[in-house]
Amino acid sequence: RATYISAEMGDRSIIYAIFDLFPKLFAYALPDQNGKIVSWSPLKVEYQDQKTSERYSVSIDGEWKLTLEVFRDLGLAMAVAIFLIYFVLVAQFRSAVTPLLIMATIPLALIGVLPGFALLSFFKGTYFNATSMIGVIALAGIVVNNAIIYLEYLFSLRKEKRPLKESLILAGRTRLLPIMLTSVTTILGSLTIVSDPVWEGLAWSIIFGLSISTFLTLIIFPILYFMVEGKNWEREAHHEKHF
Repeated sequence: RATYISAEMGDRSIIYAIFDLFPKLFAYALPDQNGKIVSWSPLKVEYQDQKTSERYSVSIDGEWKLTLEVFRDLGLAMAVAIFLIYFVLVAQFRSAVTPLLIMATIPLALIGVLPGFALLSFFKGTYFNATSMIGVIALAGIVVNNAIIYLEYLFSLRKEKRPLKESLILAGRTRLLPIMLTSVTTILGSLTIVSDPVWEGLAWSIIFGLSISTFLTLIIFPILYFMVEGKNWEREAHHEKHF
């Protein structure tokens, strides 16, 4: 025994419809008020009649199931991308800690992406979708470039045995223009596809994520580096001076 209900989404994303649907499914009770939820998943909610032990389920298929599968696969792809980026950075810097500091800039991009799409959904009706997730994956490889550009100059200052605070400020001041130009050229390139109905999500992800992460990298990354490498820097400078 089954009842099938089908509908087309209007001007909303399926995700927001599911957010509205699941609270109603959790609050629903069987007609005799003796039923309760025995299991649930993003695709299914199952109830059981306590008197008869008969089970009833509400399953959600179609676009919602496709959306979950797509985001699951893209999530795995992003995990692989981050894993590969880490090992490339380890090979470049010959350190296990420095790549972790660089990759700490990746979440900074999400600070721009999520509020950006919240504004787009309100003013323009553009929602976070699969192509937007592809843009987030691309950001993982793009935003680390700013930290790499910053570090390359910082390491040259380290060889000169400058104090850490002075080196961090000087590196930020010197590398500000190259970092800004690198980000602006990428953002301008992404603007060329914002009018495409399929790939605009990718473009907006890069635009929002890179815009915010560029500024935050110049603030947050030096603080993280100072907290993690400050003692090693001072110890190295003290040893050199003593020697």
